[in-house]
Amino acid sequence: MEHHKPSRRTFLAAASAAPFALAAPQSKQIPIGLELYSVRDQLGKDLMGTVRAVGKMGYQCVEFYSPYMRWTPQQAKEVRALLDDLNLRCYSTHNGENSFHGDTMQHAAELNQIIGSKYIVMASANRVTSLDGWKTVANTLSEAAEKLKSQGLGTGYHNHQTEFTPLEGKRPMEVIAENTGKNVMLQLDVGHCFETGADPVAWIKQNPGRIQSLHVKDYSRNPDLGFKALLGEGDVPWKEVFQAAETVGGAEFYLIEQEGSRFSSLETAEKCLAAYHKLHA
Repeated sequence: MEHHKPSRRTFLAAASAAPFALAAPQSKQIPIGLELYSVRDQLGKDLMGTVRAVGKMGYQCVEFYSPYMRWTPQQAKEVRALLDDLNLRCYSTHNGENSFHGDTMQHAAELNQIIGSKYIVMASANRVTSLDGWKTVANTLSEAAEKLKSQGLGTGYHNHQTEFTPLEGKRPMEVIAENTGKNVMLQLDVGHCFETGADPVAWIKQNPGRIQSLHVKDYSRNPDLGFKALLGEGDVPWKEVFQAAETVGGAEFYLIEQEGSRFSSLETAEKCLAAYHKLHA
């Protein structure tokens, strides 16, 4: 192959442009995934086929939810092989409160390690009726975080409406944030936060570096739509949410979640992914 020396003009032009190239803000590439609860009807019938369909849509990662805990290590290895084949990642899983104690936690840790997950997320704390109860939840998360750290895993907490609804004059999500360290991810379900009247952008800014993942779920104040609104059809200010998540929150990955819509679950997932690319452009 013939090599040519760059001309002096080319060299000077490149040199003069370099500082500006370094100064230009780099577009942050956040993987976009699907919380598989969105396609639970199909997942229950054909797990592998459903994951394959989701991968072919163009999703980059998935989040498995609590039924995955019934897998054996061998089944987890088969799922991992499929993910690798599809070039899909699983960065987190959704778990019941029991996955943060004893042998159940160790089973969760083993499965998460096999599938390549980074975070074991508590999807719900069950029924908690006092702020002291929420402090207990925070302690559980903190203790689990310390135990799982040596296994290369982190913990997290996922909110519903309850955590942003004041209890005894304080929001439970604030109790969790204040009583856990930065090693506990605060996975923000944007739709549930927004439904309560809370401001998801303000919440992200109040917790810098702790919003490593978000459930990208829209909500419409139109009572006929509510959570049935597809992404972009609701009232969530998505551009502001994404900007805050990426500049302040420490977002590592996004997960579209849909509780249902006027379309089939797989068609809904496909439409929401297309809408995400428009909103996040």
